[in-house]
Amino acid sequence: MFRHCLIIAFIFSSSLNLRAQESEKPEQSNLAAGRLIPASTSMTTAWDIPRDPVSDLSLEGTPDGEEIRLGYRIFTNTHGEAPGITGNLVSCGNCHLNAGQREKALPLVGVAEVFPEYNKRAGKVFSLEDRIVGCFLRSENSGAHPESILQSKEIRALASYITWLGTEYPKGSSLPWRGLNVIENENRLPLDKLDTKKGEKLFVLNCSNCHGTDGQGVQIGDKKAGPLWGPSSWNDGAGASRIYTLAGFIRYAMPYLNPGILTDEEAQHIAMYINSQVRPTFMHKTDDYRTEPLPPDAVYYRGAGGTTDNLREKR
Repeated sequence: MFRHCLIIAFIFSSSLNLRAQESEKPEQSNLAAGRLIPASTSMTTAWDIPRDPVSDLSLEGTPDGEEIRLGYRIFTNTHGEAPGITGNLVSCGNCHLNAGQREKALPLVGVAEVFPEYNKRAGKVFSLEDRIVGCFLRSENSGAHPESILQSKEIRALASYITWLGTEYPKGSSLPWRGLNVIENENRLPLDKLDTKKGEKLFVLNCSNCHGTDGQGVQIGDKKAGPLWGPSSWNDGAGASRIYTLAGFIRYAMPYLNPGILTDEEAQHIAMYINSQVRPTFMHKTDDYRTEPLPPDAVYYRGAGGTTDNLREKR
């Protein structure tokens, strides 16, 4: 109760005028009902975990129970539980909200069953473990060798947790809640039409309560948003470093307590602003997109529709 009151006081002490959606009926796939927090979350459901292995008594004494629980702890506190293979302060749960169980916020329920899967950036088929290693190298900015990450107990534990989230889904399942946080092609603005100054204003208005004007996150009770730029954030090879990818997440998953209030255009301006900031460099970008075409919004790659230099010039 104290945590909720503190957050309410913090949010409404600012000049932010939230367009409340509490009276709207949440839209949720029937297949996801009961397994995913609705995209239109509320103050009472914003931190719910539908499947929490720590409190799930069915895991007691099972061969994989402790590994699944370790995976959950790593997922929700990555830098604290896996310091040897983590290079920043970003946790898996900063992007995959509600421990990977919120609709339109990169949910991972059932995702283990779609692997192996072709990865366009790498131009080859990935296992679930390969995909998790990629997240550590990019979103977690790990400096460890990919093979040592792959062989680590942390990757095995994370794979076990993600697999456990979809135990009732058969191999090759089609997941209707996957890939919904996307800005449709017809609504994507050309990169040269996106304005970092406009994005900054929108960021201060809609994002700074939790992320701070410096983008490093504000401590609110026992919660703190992940850093969005600087040395403690994801590197420039991460998926979030792509403008439209980040904009899709912002559009449907943010602000955390009132997702969906931003328009497609607003989300894109904010994404451009965030990705105009300084962040770590991924040293192996030349190995990416050797088979597939370079996406136009991959602004940290030469030959894409923009570069970090022009983004900063626009500021």
